[in-house]
Amino acid sequence: MKFRKKLAAAFAIGIALVGTAACSNGGNNSSSSSSSDKIAKVKKTTNIVFWHGMTGVQQSTLKKLTQEFESKNPKIKVKLENQGAYNDLQAKINSTLQSPNNLPTITQAYPDWLFNAAKKNMLVDLTPYINNKEVGWGSSKASDIKSALLDGAKIEGKQYGIPFNKSIEVLTYNADLLKKYGIKKAPATMDELKKDSQIIYKKSNHKVVGAGFDSLSNYYTLGMKNEGVDFSSKIDFTGDTSKKVINFYADGIKAGYFRVAGSEHYLSGPFANQKVAMYIGTSAGEGFVKQGVGNKFTYDVAPRPGKYTMSQGTDIYMFKHASADQKSAAFTYIKFLTSKASQLEWANATGYIPVNQAAADSAEYKDSKKLKLPAKLEDAMANLYSVPIIKNAGAAYGNLNPVMQNIFAAAQKGQNVDNAIKSGKAKFDAAWKQ
Repeated sequence: MKFRKKLAAAFAIGIALVGTAACSNGGNNSSSSSSSDKIAKVKKTTNIVFWHGMTGVQQSTLKKLTQEFESKNPKIKVKLENQGAYNDLQAKINSTLQSPNNLPTITQAYPDWLFNAAKKNMLVDLTPYINNKEVGWGSSKASDIKSALLDGAKIEGKQYGIPFNKSIEVLTYNADLLKKYGIKKAPATMDELKKDSQIIYKKSNHKVVGAGFDSLSNYYTLGMKNEGVDFSSKIDFTGDTSKKVINFYADGIKAGYFRVAGSEHYLSGPFANQKVAMYIGTSAGEGFVKQGVGNKFTYDVAPRPGKYTMSQGTDIYMFKHASADQKSAAFTYIKFLTSKASQLEWANATGYIPVNQAAADSAEYKDSKKLKLPAKLEDAMANLYSVPIIKNAGAAYGNLNPVMQNIFAAAQKGQNVDNAIKSGKAKFDAAWKQ
């Protein structure tokens, strides 16, 4: 299958992601918020604020792109405001929704963060901006953004968001270590991951852990999907299938050949320090891996073991409180960030997947030597899965991480895992009913 067709098919089931946007405290503020706001090119100095959750190479690349934008659009000033990790960003948005005047012009976010904001008419329907020839593209087709991704940024049928940073889960591995211990290729199945991890742990005299998973929510969700179970409130957390998925990881933790990120939050650090030979994490983390590994050893990227991988990443949304000039300025900025040139720069630096199809199809991306992912992307995206947008699914998915942390902490301490699973079931089920 051609890359274009596979990308379209893969993202067709991708998670709908939502971001929020609002007015900044800078100049040109206005209480005007109707969709009849004049859409025109910005002709006077206009300040906008962008809340984001990017760090490290992601943040530095965003700053670089923003500087490029401002040099090409001198009348538009973009103030980037980092809110910390995604959970910090979500908390900041939730608390500030009570005081709309303090919201930014635009922000990154997932859709379930903003359902209430959309219902309260606090977000800007971006369709008029997309279709505007002066500020937008003239039509959604002219944007070159995948239609499936644009559809994923809708809330209740309205185009409130524009996709920006999208990622998948991949296997990152120490090619030198695998070769040293006689492993000829990266594991393609979970059984192979277990076997190879056991070999590495044994042959390294227990000095190197075989593998681990960054996102415990993703581990469980995809583990169940690989067993033929979709993520829903019908999951029996203490059932045989669920226990099989949980114990696969728990048993490895007990034996020492698997580990979790724990207090280090991400396994890219232990990986760079050669404390773990392989880990499953977001493709967007490759920029961090490249920096951390340096010239210490050769790393590579492969599709996530198992049939499915996870589709994630946020969109950019705009708040209605912004003035007409701020809205036009913000959309001009969004258009720049999602252009072919910007998405090429963004993807090659960070590991995020281009949302711009022309960028994804280009030789500059597919043949890029800056990161390992582009050459493996087609295989890595063969089967995407994402958390369905159904009532309380986001809450249940988010609750999985602490639940799984407790279970695996019990495994690490040699405690009864079944008791931890029973306790987890109560929390998992409650999240669906809140």
